[in-house]
Formats: sequence, C-alpha cells, structure tokens
Amino acid sequence: MEPERYDDTDRLRVSDREREEVVQLLGQAAAEGRLTLDEYADRVGEAHASLTRGELTRVTRNLPDAPGRAVARPADVATERLLAVFGSEVRKGAWALPEHIEARAIFGDCRIELHETELHRRVITINAEAIFGSVTVVVPEGTDVRLTGSAVFGSKQSKLSGPIIPGGPVIEVRARVIFGDVTIRPPRRRWW
Repeated sequence: MEPERYDDTDRLRVSDREREEVVQLLGQAAAEGRLTLDEYADRVGEAHASLTRGELTRVTRNLPDAPGRAVARPADVATERLLAVFGSEVRKGAWALPEHIEARAIFGDCRIELHETELHRRVITINAEAIFGSVTVVVPEGTDVRLTGSAVFGSKQSKLSGPIIPGGPVIEVRARVIFGDVTIRPPRRRWW
C-alpha cells in the first residue's frame, strides 16, 4: 500500500464554508446509499474537526464529487444551500430568490418559505433531501409546483388544493426521501 502524498495545499487551513461543503457532500453520499448512517456520522465529525485541506480531503476518500473532482455549476447560476443536521434551518421573509435551492435535512428540519418573497424567476428548482428528517416548502396557493423524486420509508406530498394561476412561475421540487418527508403546503391562515 502506497503512502498518501501531500503537497503544500494539503497544509492550508480550511474555512467553515469548506467544512460545510464537505458535510453536504457526505449527506448526498448517505442519501445515495454510498455511506451508512454510522459512516456518515463519523465522517461529519471528522469534517468539523478538520483543520487543513489534507484532513478534509481524507474525509471524502472514495466518494465521487469530492473536492478537487467536483463538477462545478456554471458561475451565473445562483444557489442557496440549507443544511439541517440534528437541528433546524429556516429561510423566510422577503429574500432574493435564487434559481436553485438545495435543502438537506438529516435528523433535522428544513423549512423554505416562498410566500413572502417575489417569485420573479420563471423556473425555480429545489433539490430537497430528507434523511430521517423533513423539508417543508411553503408557497402561495395557485403556484405551479411540480413534485418529483422518490421516497423510501417516507413521503413526498403536496397539500396545495387551489387551481394553478396560468403564466406564473414554476417551482420544481426534486425530492429524495429516506425515513423522512418532503411536504409542499400553502401558508397557514391567520385568524386575526
């Protein structure tokens, strides 16, 4: 067995953002069945404890799309990322809506509220992954939401009931669920 080789970049210190990108990659690998939940938990701990790029690279060993091998998204495509691991992540209010939203809930809850923001884009794509967790997307009634994907020991469902408003934006929700749920629903009615 050959010893691992390092160059000077392996000794550079990593940022919190780099650690979170690796945690997201690990979540995707667990959702795809490439890592067991125990392996996922161990590697997430290693990622958060990593101080250098070399240490962080070892956490993603034997995984596709690891740093240095990732296929980059075009620079003009805006992406918002939400990650909830044993906790919750909420995006609400009037916010600048990107073209792509990636929400991952692993033993946690992600909530994306779109009813208080302006839906200027024609198509918005949400990749929603729930592993022992939930992702909830709140949209105004009449929004054209197209829910696709798979659910294993979980559910993906839309609770929208009104007719679709013609010519409005389209929200594509691509769900991947394992022991969790992805739910599309209208905002709760206020009685005051």
